Amino acid sequence: MEAAFFDLDKTIIARASMAAYVPALRRAGYLNAPMAARAAWGQVLFRFFGADEDRMDKARRTALKLAAGWEQDGLRRLARDHLTELIEPIVYDEALDLLEHHRSEGRMLVLVSAAPIEIVEPMAAHLQMDRAIATTPLIDAGGYYTGGVEFYAHGPDKAKAMTRLATEEGLDLDGSWAYSDSVTDLPMLESVGHPVVVNPDRELRREAARREWPILEFENPVALGDRIPIDRNWIVATAITFAVFFGVMSMVRRVRRRA
Repeated sequence: MEAAFFDLDKTIIARASMAAYVPALRRAGYLNAPMAARAAWGQVLFRFFGADEDRMDKARRTALKLAAGWEQDGLRRLARDHLTELIEPIVYDEALDLLEHHRSEGRMLVLVSAAPIEIVEPMAAHLQMDRAIATTPLIDAGGYYTGGVEFYAHGPDKAKAMTRLATEEGLDLDGSWAYSDSVTDLPMLESVGHPVVVNPDRELRREAARREWPILEFENPVALGDRIPIDRNWIVATAITFAVFFGVMSMVRRVRRRA
């Protein structure tokens, strides 16, 4: 069996997933204004100057420090509850076409990201992908982040995780595909027989040209609900609840006026 491995940030979605969640994290009290500003500035640097090892390691240490003491279940709920609001509108239409192509070819679809597993797993499920490889933070006995990391899905470790998955699932990596935008994912791309770069940073673009790898430019974020059916029953239920509530309140007001 073959697989198609997809990076998340700037490959499937048009911006960094953690940055997309910053407003929700601030509203929920996880981040104060200075923290949110630092996160936003970090994404500006990432966007315009690439992501070498030193910058990525510094960003990782900062994120782990910020997360220390947070409750894992709370972050899982936040990621799930805000997925359609924050992530759905920035999915690349071209990426959805590729996912559908590989799905029709019978390949396993795997989302591979350095973002926390709490964010990556709901996204993989939302995109109807088969598996997720992501950073796994350390959690204490009470279910809170310690600030440490059990597995960091970055650079060579992404490739190692892909190899482990291939062994477990009997995947043919030589016949498999991988997609990424960042030069830090060279090991991921080198792990498969069909590497493809998407919206590459400057270093990866140079490397792809040297190796004659395909280069794709994704430019069209689309509302995911326009392409993949989304369960919005909870929206309907909420609307009905509010309609009933306001209907009852209106009736109560009319009764009071008559009295």
